[in-house]
Amino acid sequence: MAPTPRVLAVDRQAARALLTAVADGVVDVDAALDRLVNAPFDPLGAGYTDLGFARVDTHRALRTGDPEAVYGAGKSPAQAVEILRALRDAHPERPVLLTRAAVAMRAEVREAFGPHVTEDGEAQCVAVGPLPTVASGRVVVVSAGTSDGPVAAEAVFTARAAGAEVHRISDVGVAGLHRLVAERGTMEGADCLVVVAGMDGALPSAVGGLVGVPLVAVPTSVGYGASFGGVAALLAMLNSCAPGVAVVNIDNGFGAGLFAARVARRCRAGGALGAEAGVDGHG
Repeated sequence: MAPTPRVLAVDRQAARALLTAVADGVVDVDAALDRLVNAPFDPLGAGYTDLGFARVDTHRALRTGDPEAVYGAGKSPAQAVEILRALRDAHPERPVLLTRAAVAMRAEVREAFGPHVTEDGEAQCVAVGPLPTVASGRVVVVSAGTSDGPVAAEAVFTARAAGAEVHRISDVGVAGLHRLVAERGTMEGADCLVVVAGMDGALPSAVGGLVGVPLVAVPTSVGYGASFGGVAALLAMLNSCAPGVAVVNIDNGFGAGLFAARVARRCRAGGALGAEAGVDGHG
């Protein structure tokens, strides 16, 4: 019996290859089972890579199907590059996302990975590796004001890296509801909405009353003193009178974008709205 293939990282593609080898009789069932069971816990295999200062999870792709993400704040540029390189080596066919990356960190990432980098300065995000070329569902990111732009951009970048087609609607806060109502058709065509707002945090309630699309709200730390750095918007969203509004943490565009991409992916996998929305794979 042939030895079990040694795969650097167990993602869904590698797992499928291993299972195909079992079906073809090339790999013993027990050997394949040991490989899958032990992978997350084997530091010499696919479970994680120990860099000394970080233990990089290379098994997440199999568990969640999402691109790996690195939170840049608090790390040195050199640490960020080393983590990104470990993840790229493990999953060369997938993008690796770096969020909250300052200018100096993004510059070092560009120098290290060159043409393989996609960067968004507004979002403070970088993706290393190929972005998905075929969209898995449609996400629409709606923001109240221009000051909410960086958080909205982070949600857009994340959802795109996670495989969704993304459309962005900016500056449609409740101070001018006619601007929001004019975009109702676009919002209805989404598989999931991300609604970003600071100050009074009222926009998700307004959107939730206009359309029946799954909606995740993002409070931002935008506003004057009594906004308490986004706490006022957070509490307003948690107390939304519109049904079906879920809420992430203050300024968490990454969490909202990933959630929306997962919803969109599951929706399209079930065939919902697939023909009507006409997804063409372009964000």
